[in-house]
Amino acid sequence: MAPNSRNRGNTEIQTAAKVAFLSRPDAYPEHPTQVYALETHMSWVFLTDTHAYKLKKPVRRDFLDFSSIELRRRNCEAEVELNRPLAPGVYLETIPLTASAAGQLQLGGDGPAADWLVKMRLLPAERFLDHAIRNCAIPEAETHLAAERLPRLYQQAHPVPMEYAQYRRRLRDRVDDTCRELLRPEYALSGPQVERIAAFQHQFLKTREALVDERAVHNKIIEAHGDLRPEHICLVPEPVIIDRLEFNRDFRILDSADELAFLSMECERLGAAQVGRLFFEIYGNISADHPPPALLNFYKSCWACFRCKIAVWHVLDPEVRDTMKWSAAARDYLERAERYSRDLG
Repeated sequence: MAPNSRNRGNTEIQTAAKVAFLSRPDAYPEHPTQVYALETHMSWVFLTDTHAYKLKKPVRRDFLDFSSIELRRRNCEAEVELNRPLAPGVYLETIPLTASAAGQLQLGGDGPAADWLVKMRLLPAERFLDHAIRNCAIPEAETHLAAERLPRLYQQAHPVPMEYAQYRRRLRDRVDDTCRELLRPEYALSGPQVERIAAFQHQFLKTREALVDERAVHNKIIEAHGDLRPEHICLVPEPVIIDRLEFNRDFRILDSADELAFLSMECERLGAAQVGRLFFEIYGNISADHPPPALLNFYKSCWACFRCKIAVWHVLDPEVRDTMKWSAAARDYLERAERYSRDLG
């Protein structure tokens, strides 16, 4: 049945009913012994014995739109297509959650679609880079292989044409937008601290503009991963990198060094700065690109502010239970942003 015909009919079934159904082992064709349901900010993920199924929440934000069944289908298909190059054999298919006329749900049935899910091969949780760092058990060979995947992706990506003045303006807007958000009084962050960080970042863009301009001049702005964090790198014997950001292409338009700076910053936060250095070393060996430390500190400062923004969003989300964790994370990211800013040189 074609996707458009699947989407016809009365399929307005509440998310809670879908989550309840997908939390049952008998909902799945592989008949798992158990199902673990995990909630993220934008999705529900259901882990069976062998697979992971991702259900996108029907949410709408300034930067994404999952508000209709059709939009969720398109985003599921985009997620599968975008992630297969970095995670071969992991992203299997987009599968419908169908509903009968009586509202009975079925995974992959023949009726009209009540929703769509991404079906993935289940990866071992203990092999993800964030777990490996926390357990002080980082496998050297697999980490090297994972680090080699990214510059290959970057080399295959077509540069995104961008004038240096346009790129500089893009970065200024990034600083201003994040600063404006972090200064909102409901987040209860230190206004003077946020303003200091933004001032450092703007000063860098003004006084070291040649470092920024050459990234655009030398075609280093590409369509990258967009959300490169340790929890998205799985160090299985053939390492894979998952969760390439699908819902907003503009978020994937990055300097390759900017993206690696994000990963490096997150590894430092987990206590494994050497991992970030390794990724940069291998990237430099393959690409012959060696971005200067001042530029990387600028990127890290911007990413730390961005992650602070994500953290405070969680604090104010009424569905988030552990707000203390996110409050502590927001403060930590802001402190890191200021330290990186002071080291811009």
